[in-house]
Amino acid sequence: MAVIFTSTIKMDEENNWYIELKDMVDLRVANCKSMDEYAEKVEDFGSDYGGNIDSVNWYKDDNVPPVVMDEIRQKMADHKAEIEEKNGGPLIKPEE
Repeated sequence: MAVIFTSTIKMDEENNWYIELKDMVDLRVANCKSMDEYAEKVEDFGSDYGGNIDSVNWYKDDNVPPVVMDEIRQKMADHKAEIEEKNGGPLIKPEE
């Protein structure tokens, strides 16, 4: 069984972004209003599968402006850097 999550960037009625995280195995959904909340939910959902997530497929709604995409990309890069610093190395190790 492949463990696949989808992450869809959406805008709410006040024009604030959020990420809809969906577990495609059991169809759980979480609406995450920050990158910290998103990371927490991915970890929470993933723990049901021993932390083994095969894929996270990203999407965005048509009404998400480019500036929001840039903000989310930067927040993701910052979060990745924090994890790598904490772990003392890159998240994805090069194949030898």
